Formats: sequence, C-alpha cells, structure tokens
Amino acid sequence: MEPIKIDITILSPVDKVWDYFNGPEHITQWNFASDTWECPSAEVDLKPGGKFKTRMEAKDGSFGFDFIGIYDEIIPERSITYHTEDNRKVQVMFDKIDGNTTKVTEIFDPEKQNPVEMQRDGWYAILNNFHKYVENH
Repeated sequence: MEPIKIDITILSPVDKVWDYFNGPEHITQWNFASDTWECPSAEVDLKPGGKFKTRMEAKDGSFGFDFIGIYDEIIPERSITYHTEDNRKVQVMFDKIDGNTTKVTEIFDPEKQNPVEMQRDGWYAILNNFHKYVENH
C-alpha cells in the first residue's frame, strides 16, 4: 500500500513545535482524534532505538489502546523517523518556513484493518489538534 502523506502549517517557531510534539506533558493534551477521546499518558525516550508509548482511550472507558513506536532516526527540530510494533514506517518532518511558522508533514504506512481514507482522516484530526494546541499555548 502507498504511504499516506498529511501536513499542516503552524504559526509557531520550530523549536516550540518540536518541544510540544515530543514532550509527554504536551502529548497528553493533543494526541487524540476527537473530543470523545483522550491521551491519559505518554512516555518518550527520544533517541535512536528509544521507544515511545502513548495511551489512547475513549473518555467513556469503552475502548483504549497503546500506540507504541521505536525511533529509527532523530534530527532535532528537523525530522523523526520511527516504526510501529507492526513494522509500519512513519516519518515526521518539521520545516521552518520563517521564525514564527513551521510546516509539519507526516508520511506513514497505512495499516490493513481500516480504509485508507479513515486512517488519513484520523491522523489528520490528531495533527489538527496538535496545531490548535501549539498555537493556543
């Protein structure tokens, strides 16, 4: 399957965008696709071979899962490459447009259980939550 690519432009400096994307105290504030979900915990070991784990749960307690990845390459304030437990590759790029504008691009391998459009929409909803959180904090 072809990788999915999404991007968003955030009106904040690249160093802030990087910190908010990778800081566990920030991840729990934006890492969910809708207001009926939450991210109660996040662990990050931001180095090649390091692992991250984010807990995603429906607020009503009906469903939840851990999203786990292993970092392959980290270029501070530029890019992160990791793979998920089922070996799907993900790349996140942080492009400094100017001193107060950053473009974030995510390219990820889709999983096979859900339609591609649904996956794109879900990942984009999370990225859009991130965008709103960064610009408002």
